[in-house]
Amino acid sequence: MTTTDTTILTQSGQALLQKLESRTATCGVIGLGYVGLPLVVELARAGFNVVGIDVDQCRVDAVNRGESYVGDVSTDELRALVEAGKVRADVPSEVLGDCDTISICVPTPLRKSKDPDISYIVAANKEVVRSLRAGQLIILESTTYPGTTEEVILPELRSTGLEVGEDIFLAFSPERVDPGNSVYNTKNTPKVVGGVTPSCSRLAYAFYSSAIDTVVSVTSPAAAEMVKLLENTFRSVNIGLVNEVAIMCRKLGCDVWEVIEAAATKPFGFMPFFPGPGLGGHCIPIDPHYLSWKLKTLNYNARFIELAGEINSQMPGYVVDLCAEALNRVKKPINGSRILVLGVAYKKDVDDCRESPALDILQLIARRGGEVCYSDPHVPQVRLEERTLESLPCDKDHLGKADLVVIATDHSAFDPALIASAARLVVDARNLLKGHPDPARIVKL
Repeated sequence: MTTTDTTILTQSGQALLQKLESRTATCGVIGLGYVGLPLVVELARAGFNVVGIDVDQCRVDAVNRGESYVGDVSTDELRALVEAGKVRADVPSEVLGDCDTISICVPTPLRKSKDPDISYIVAANKEVVRSLRAGQLIILESTTYPGTTEEVILPELRSTGLEVGEDIFLAFSPERVDPGNSVYNTKNTPKVVGGVTPSCSRLAYAFYSSAIDTVVSVTSPAAAEMVKLLENTFRSVNIGLVNEVAIMCRKLGCDVWEVIEAAATKPFGFMPFFPGPGLGGHCIPIDPHYLSWKLKTLNYNARFIELAGEINSQMPGYVVDLCAEALNRVKKPINGSRILVLGVAYKKDVDDCRESPALDILQLIARRGGEVCYSDPHVPQVRLEERTLESLPCDKDHLGKADLVVIATDHSAFDPALIASAARLVVDARNLLKGHPDPARIVKL
């Protein structure tokens, strides 16, 4: 689809298109987390008046004060937009009736059974339905299984008597946020959209084209839902492969990091992925299970997804086994040893601990009797079962006091030279100490 698309719009659709093109539409964003708040800012920067909506009153108050709590949004920029009257926040209420576009950006976690939990989507949609009116564009951005938009959202909207594609418009556009990425952000990351009807697709395209550099249309919401799941399943499966290769290399006496670096010199047919202590964050450990669950309802077993999930979920335990092996070299058990874990965020230079393998490593060590502590400049405290741990400085004193140091997250703030010189024993799960080879004291993944 291009900006010259000639899909015939109804009167409601044409009126909305004019509002989008003139930037006079009021845009609502439900969910002010790491996806919703950056979207709020980009829409406001494009000239729209934007209402951020969240059930968390603390988030609402922070936005109205112009204070950002999301790393990818600067407080200075948010405050300027709030003071200019382009951004305001509220709890779900009749404010949704004033919005011409409504983007749903709420969490989609997994239950313990690894079944999708779309209760936040359902709750948000109920709020939308309460004040639904003709001329509104509803877009679901939350990652979910293929079919959610048309099987869950669409029937509720139709129950109001308004016709989708004529009176109101519905599309899916997967969020592609990569927290902490200094190169790609909401504006310059291509946006995929799939509408329920051609009119829905045209309006969703026009909406995102107003604020996002590149918009890519697909033929249906299910195709757009599948796009996101393919992206993260691709990463999960390849990370699972390279994690297994790391285990293989250790058994074969090879350095997996050296092998990957050499393989990456091939200019075609190879894309480097890197091993680690496990998968973290909201997307990669979770999204493939949405696809796997959906396929089970169709009597199909997604074997690659299940196997990759199994391998990746075992990596924290594998790292703890390496800790036991390293301590055994110096005739110490994990039980009673002081073990300092560096980094508890799920990836480098962010403060997000969701699904972080470092937390699993801490718990596994503690259950084996280890005296655990951690250092993370981005995460001041974490809850570990029945107690709260406070972050310690990553300095010579604390490094030296530990019987073993585990590098679980390679934050830029961690000084490899200091760690290599001050720590008595290290298990490096991120290859942070690449330039400091010392096989007697440093055990690499």
